[in-house]
Amino acid sequence: MVLPRSPLSSWSAGPTQSGVFRNPVVSGAAPAPQGWKRGAVIGAAAVAGAASLTFGLSSAVAAYLARQVVVPPRYRSEDLTIFNYTPQTPTSETTDEPGDQSGGSDAASRAPDEAEPSRTTGVGEVTLAATVETTVDGVYSLRFHGGAGHARIGAIRSWAPATGRVVREVEEIYSGDLSTATKGWWSGTVYPDPARAGFPYEDVEIPIEVGPAPAWVVPVDGRPTPPGERPRMLEGPWAIMVHGRGAQRMEGLRALKTARDLGMTSMLISYRNDREAPSSLDNRYGLGFTEWKDVQVAISYAKSRGATDIVLFGWSMGGAICLQTADLSFYRDDIAAMVLTGPVVDWFTLFTHHTASRKLPAQIGNLSSGLISSHKGRYLTGLATPVDLASLDWVTRYKELRTPTLILHSKDDEFVPDSAGRELARISPFVDFVAFRRARHTKEWNVDPHRWEDAVAKWLPGRLPE
Repeated sequence: MVLPRSPLSSWSAGPTQSGVFRNPVVSGAAPAPQGWKRGAVIGAAAVAGAASLTFGLSSAVAAYLARQVVVPPRYRSEDLTIFNYTPQTPTSETTDEPGDQSGGSDAASRAPDEAEPSRTTGVGEVTLAATVETTVDGVYSLRFHGGAGHARIGAIRSWAPATGRVVREVEEIYSGDLSTATKGWWSGTVYPDPARAGFPYEDVEIPIEVGPAPAWVVPVDGRPTPPGERPRMLEGPWAIMVHGRGAQRMEGLRALKTARDLGMTSMLISYRNDREAPSSLDNRYGLGFTEWKDVQVAISYAKSRGATDIVLFGWSMGGAICLQTADLSFYRDDIAAMVLTGPVVDWFTLFTHHTASRKLPAQIGNLSSGLISSHKGRYLTGLATPVDLASLDWVTRYKELRTPTLILHSKDDEFVPDSAGRELARISPFVDFVAFRRARHTKEWNVDPHRWEDAVAKWLPGRLPE
């Protein structure tokens, strides 16, 4: 957009000795008697107009940023280029590739009648665009064909920065034809459901405010209730897994092994507006301000089946939801501990981070958070009610946090900075912090599963009643 030339451009650069700005004139010509007054009015109007335009543009950007935060994404963008997939030829020879978690050639050479339904056996290699995500070691998933395709991706086989390509091991293809895929997205949700992670489970529904929300229950003894029978009692501690913004129940599957090893039945829940549970009337995230009520219903369900103590596991915004649940739920005394990975413990810090990373003025972040928190901002954000972001600021409210909490967070998290979690751990006697490096947002487990599991396994038993 080209702005009109400002009337100020015809004025001199500075004042005369008398301090009055003079309109430059042709030599020998007399200035208009009232010209300076008219020019001053025009100049003032131009300044006011420019200020109004600047404020208007800032408000528009702030409204856009606010909506980006509270509006649930309807789909994932397939922004990762897939160049080629090469299946590995089955062989009877043993292969010991670094990072191979598929069992080498034993997994690749299983007879067709031994394969699980809808799962392609055998490993291979996939060539991808080299990005800040795909060039980090660890185990991940590659989603393609609009999310219908799902492959588990392992070790880096080769990486040529000059070509912008990286070759990684394909450990399993759970669904879809990877050989026909050209675009996809990178994810930390490695497994599609508990069974593919090796855990028998039950499909259940919990009655949240907006309707029935699907959930998975993974019994600690590995014996799910047979279909058609009354749900069996599962006495003992339960782990309730709460996923983050834009994610779904699959995000919590990475913690199942740790929960089982610690003697906990697990429940992986959906909540309002997450594309699995029903939507609220405004179809907006409450950033923890409303979703905690859905976790409370999940706790009620767990207690009805014998839960004695509750451990909340949360990722990203799921961390904010867990913190609100521990604060507001009438089951808060039943919550023995929280394990939070890459959590949002202060939304103001998040807004500051994202405006700075986009090289936007700090006032944009302030305006965005103000729109989300104010009644008038509802017309721009679409929120049915304002979100009290101050009530979600646990760095400020640290004295009110009484639930033992473990935070696992990477220094290289590009979406939620670890600074607020570090500060909370510094000032609160109830919070411990385990630092990671290289992991992108909520991918601490993916980069180093053993370290994540070991940290939780060492910390959590001391917080559970005997």
